[in-house]
Amino acid sequence: MSKQILIIGASRGIGLGLTREFASRGWHVVASERSPSDGLRDAARNHDNAIEIVTVDVTKPDTYQGLTSKFGEGSLDAIIVNAGITGASHQSAEQATDDEIAHVMQTNAYGPARVGKALLPLVKDGGTLAFMSSLMGSIADSSGGYEFYRVSKVSLNMLAKGISEQQAKERDIEVLSLHPGWVQTDMGGPNASITVDESCTGLADVVEKAGGGGYRFVNYKGETIPF
Repeated sequence: MSKQILIIGASRGIGLGLTREFASRGWHVVASERSPSDGLRDAARNHDNAIEIVTVDVTKPDTYQGLTSKFGEGSLDAIIVNAGITGASHQSAEQATDDEIAHVMQTNAYGPARVGKALLPLVKDGGTLAFMSSLMGSIADSSGGYEFYRVSKVSLNMLAKGISEQQAKERDIEVLSLHPGWVQTDMGGPNASITVDESCTGLADVVEKAGGGGYRFVNYKGETIPF
């Protein structure tokens, strides 16, 4: 029986790239979209029955609460939570409104952590729960700027580590915070240093080798990033 993975946020960019990569490696992929994605449907057609599409919005728990009963506890080898936004274009703490702060933190930190906790029972003992983070989520990366995005990813890393210690540890599930690199996506822009395929090949290697408990913050090459 093929391994199974759930990828939250798979409609485009890195999430879509990961869906294609895992399907090409023989995994059964449950891929989520928030709204209909032509790219995801094309991928599903091109990989026979390897890709199953579901609808999930990490900011709306009612969209994913039924997945545990749909797939069953311990049915997945891994989950990757990939949802995220850059946040307000000004990226300034001084200019931030309450609504802007709430939106980026809900989408990038609390929403992903909440869906990760809710769906953790789907992951088999010894499996993997991964969150898409960023180098900007490292406190050691003190270059400043991108204040909305940076703070949201630091928060996500802290929440992920907490899940590792409080929920995943007793079942030997490894929790990962993943830095995909600077990738040529809508968010990363055309001048980014690596392609989606390069990032997703490395990320898939990291996830395939993971499991067995603990927490790590690593990049797409599997290199440890200071917390």
